[in-house]
Amino acid sequence: MTRTITAPARYGILRSTITAIALAAFLIPAAQAQATAGCAPHTTGTCRAGSPHPADATAQCKDGTYSYSKTFRGTCSGHGGVRYWYK
Repeated sequence: MTRTITAPARYGILRSTITAIALAAFLIPAAQAQATAGCAPHTTGTCRAGSPHPADATAQCKDGTYSYSKTFRGTCSGHGGVRYWYK
């Protein structure tokens, strides 16, 4: 048995689908930009670029020490990993 959907019902479904896609396209990049504002995309730790920290520090390690590493790889490797990124 074939079910026929009337024209007004089809347009309502189409309109809802287009609205959902447009909303997702707007919200997803905004959330990603907010999460990474001021920091490079890192694999661990949290971006805290706007918080107070020593000059030229790139990260705070999980044991509370600061890192001045020039590269992201291996930062805080002997200190339990990165707690916060500053750059």
